[in-house]
Amino acid sequence: MKILVMNCGSSSLKYQLIDMTNENVMAKGLCERIGIEGSKIKHEGKEKYEAESPMPTHTEAIRLVIDMLTSSEYGVISSVDEISAAGHRVVHGGENFTSSTIVTPAVKAEIQECADLAPLHNPANLLGIDACEQLLPGKPQVVVFDTAFHQTMPEKAYLYALPYEYYEKYKVRRYGFHGTSHKYVSDRCASILGKDIKDLKIVTCHMGNGASVAAVQGGKVVDTSMGLTPLEGLVMGTRSGDMDPAIMQYVMGKESLSIKEMENILNKNSGVLGISGVSSDFRDIEAAADSGNARAAAALDVYYYRVAKYVGAYTAAMNGVDAVVFTAGLGENSARARSAICGYLGYLGLEIDEDKNNVRGVEVNFAKDSSKVAALLIPTNEELVIARDTVECLK
Repeated sequence: MKILVMNCGSSSLKYQLIDMTNENVMAKGLCERIGIEGSKIKHEGKEKYEAESPMPTHTEAIRLVIDMLTSSEYGVISSVDEISAAGHRVVHGGENFTSSTIVTPAVKAEIQECADLAPLHNPANLLGIDACEQLLPGKPQVVVFDTAFHQTMPEKAYLYALPYEYYEKYKVRRYGFHGTSHKYVSDRCASILGKDIKDLKIVTCHMGNGASVAAVQGGKVVDTSMGLTPLEGLVMGTRSGDMDPAIMQYVMGKESLSIKEMENILNKNSGVLGISGVSSDFRDIEAAADSGNARAAAALDVYYYRVAKYVGAYTAAMNGVDAVVFTAGLGENSARARSAICGYLGYLGLEIDEDKNNVRGVEVNFAKDSSKVAALLIPTNEELVIARDTVECLK
């Protein structure tokens, strides 16, 4: 069974074709600048291919992807008949979706209903679904939600201390994101440790440009750092994370800003970029800090501290922790970040081996043998989770 995994953004499309008999990635690629001049495709199949090509809509982009997959020179299949189904990432499923599901008109309508909760993502996700329905007629389409894995949170974790009517009328509550990533690495953590996930308390740290932490107890999420939107929680590349909400009104009054302008600052000009003034890329910030830039050093300190605080909070939420897992761009590639964060966690009995930690992008338990808590680096694989869920839905 071959599954085409699709991750559509407003002007981009990431894809993988996975053979589920051995979970082998047959081909993968990226379409950029969809609907914008200079659109480009990068494809890795039988051979690598990169070129500019007009893609006025997602339909043209997906048609180009299918052409690449079936190309005699660059492709890996002879025709689309070999594709069993398409699995789509959808960011927000609200309260209605607690698991992945096959696409129906009713499902699409509910995804659209959640669009005001994820205006940059859900409409683009729907464009990809519509295009695949057109170009792969008769093929099942499955949607996998970023929010679904977090739907096991208890009421005490997801309710905000606002008038209850806002929850009743508008579903204002904590939802959480990066669910496919947290699910994958928590499952892998149990496998690596050789234990049943039902017996484990795990804190998973998805540390990329967007970042979130989750408390996974017995394989189920009991709390997570992102909220109604991906803005809450950790300091991120360009997002502020947690802050006093009164700051918005205060700064808006001082700077004569509109709500949209303030939202743009919180989402795109804050985080480690805002503190450092250097970049949202941690590699640039680390280099600047090493060169004596005090603001860059402060940005790193703030970031590490905030992650460590959440690990501590979620250890309390689960009344203990067996493993702390690091994943995504920074989590997988920065030994410095992992070491700094674990440096706060000695009170848990966590001790790390710096030699084991000095790696990038490979699975490793870098805790000392004497450590009471495991510390793992696990590269995430959200595409594989989508493909696996797609197969399960087809059953």
